Amino acid sequence: MRTNKWFWDWIAKSYSKAPIGDEEAYQKKLDITRTYLTSESSVLEFGCGTGSTALAHASFAGQIRATDVSRKMIAIAQSKARAQGVDNVVFERVEIESLNAPDASFDMIMAHSILHLLDNKETVLARVYDLLKPGGVFVSSTVCIGNSFWFIKPFLMVGRFIGVLPLVRFLTQDELVQSIVDAGFEIDQKMIMSKEKVAFIVAKKAV
Repeated sequence: MRTNKWFWDWIAKSYSKAPIGDEEAYQKKLDITRTYLTSESSVLEFGCGTGSTALAHASFAGQIRATDVSRKMIAIAQSKARAQGVDNVVFERVEIESLNAPDASFDMIMAHSILHLLDNKETVLARVYDLLKPGGVFVSSTVCIGNSFWFIKPFLMVGRFIGVLPLVRFLTQDELVQSIVDAGFEIDQKMIMSKEKVAFIVAKKAV
């Protein structure tokens, strides 16, 4: 799924301490997501990082399973859960393709700041679709810089080639929406946030 696991281990500590870039937008995304949650909701978040979003939703859901490929990210997330006394969020190091869960297991699946880092986005979206229950919701927040920041693309490509930086896809908003629709979802909500660089999308699986 997301390659260069050592890179995410390397930045885990600093990542966990970094402030949220756009706090107002983040809180708005949390509020919208919670309108789709109930106290019985079974939720999966993949690419959960250090667990902040999963823990923020803990009191609004029944059970949350949060995964990441980084051992150190997961360790920090588990430490946060213990410190906050949260017992309905389980953090584990696993890729979504290898997740041990039957189809139609979850009411909601979240993917924040991860789709543009995948080397197999279409495969992952197909897996998300299968894992959701009929009528389930896929909530994603994705950096879309396909029409901007062209000047950093060569730097990222070289870093990727020599193995010191992860893959970063320069997606456009239209490309992202189309890939979600192509996976079988219906778009329920779409919002462009953080100065039009982040696409927040709520998509539904048909009943």
